[in-house]
Amino acid sequence: MTPPSAPSPDLPGEYRERDRRSIAEFLRLEVSGGLMLLIAASLALILANSPLGDGYASVRDHYLGFSELGLRMSIGHWAADGLLAVFFFIVGIELKREMVVGELRNPVAAILPIVAAVGGMAVPAIFYAVVVGAQGGNMDGWAVPMATDIAFALGVLAVVGRNLPSALRTFLLTLAIVDDLIAITVIAIFYTSNLNFLALFGSFVGLGVFWFLHHRGVRGWYIYVPLALVIWALMFNSGVHATIAGVAIGMLLRSTPREGEKHSPAEHIEHIVHPWSAGLAVPVFALFAAGVAISAETITGLPQQPEALGVVLGLFLGKIVGIFGASWVMVKLTRVNLNPALKWADIAGASMLAGIGFTVSLLIAELAFTEDMALQENVKAAVLLASLLAAVGASIVLGMRNRQHVASGGSGGSDIGEPPAVRADDDGSSGAAAAPGASDSGTGGDTGVPARSGS
Repeated sequence: MTPPSAPSPDLPGEYRERDRRSIAEFLRLEVSGGLMLLIAASLALILANSPLGDGYASVRDHYLGFSELGLRMSIGHWAADGLLAVFFFIVGIELKREMVVGELRNPVAAILPIVAAVGGMAVPAIFYAVVVGAQGGNMDGWAVPMATDIAFALGVLAVVGRNLPSALRTFLLTLAIVDDLIAITVIAIFYTSNLNFLALFGSFVGLGVFWFLHHRGVRGWYIYVPLALVIWALMFNSGVHATIAGVAIGMLLRSTPREGEKHSPAEHIEHIVHPWSAGLAVPVFALFAAGVAISAETITGLPQQPEALGVVLGLFLGKIVGIFGASWVMVKLTRVNLNPALKWADIAGASMLAGIGFTVSLLIAELAFTEDMALQENVKAAVLLASLLAAVGASIVLGMRNRQHVASGGSGGSDIGEPPAVRADDDGSSGAAAAPGASDSGTGGDTGVPARSGS
């Protein structure tokens, strides 16, 4: 009998590499991003409402950084201004890709979700303004109910709508992309403090250098990562919210592959960075932003607080009225048609899903009510309540639609829940990482952007 061969000394390393890739692929799934966000938010609520609440607040409010560089902030602000820039970097990549090769490239195909997105942001803001204005409240939070959380919304859709038509995911994703674009513009214009024009000019110069090097094919993460950090620091010191730097850098990446490239630089970098955004940046932000002390008095007192009531009504009802109403008007009064695979019940479910504001709504709440922490906490509680109501309502509606599709033999949702970034090859490695010209040094081949081998 042949004795068993000795195990290869390289096996532990191979297992670690395989596990690392498995974790990265898990984090690329849309359902995983929503799950990580939910876990972090739940943990934040548990900590804030437990005997550990004082310790949690102490960690969140602890200051660290470099005063000489104007970068001394609390840990909570480092998460909002720093880590969340990684999330907005991914948003910038998605915006650029949609405008160059995606739905937004064809105005005719994209007009319905674009109009729906505008309606889904304008009507919630109107709801807030009417409720708060009638009671003499603080109007600074008018933009809080405008936002839609892409990660959470697509995560819920991936869980409850696996058999729904893929056209619904396309509609929701296009709507959320436009929503993000408008939200980014609102933050940049309306929630910017006193401008430091010298720092702002410096950030623009940095962006110009980034674009020039990238489009000249210069390679090396050791060039682009430090440059991106400088751009971010200058943007922060300019008074413009630092997450705008992430969006700008993401939109500078080339979204179309050149001859000899398997994937574009934008696809390649999104494939690498997306797990860090979904698994670290956004959950850590949620961990420090969602930690609101909630009691029975807090919940019962929300209807008496105009700002909180405006947020709940805006996110839960305003999104439904705005998105569904704008879509219905467009279809009934113009030549725009609803996708044949979709029914109005699907649009109603997607409208509810868009009421999950969470990440960007929490961020705007922090920016809007910096001078009144008690009001900020109550508005955050309202965001969490409205997002919960929206998620539950959408799950019921889309769950019923999902069962109807199963009963009728529909299978249009096969791609719902799949990672939006570059898929892995059969050997478990990133197809982007194997692009022509990639080297062991960790540079992105001829992509001209920072990269790490594997992912």
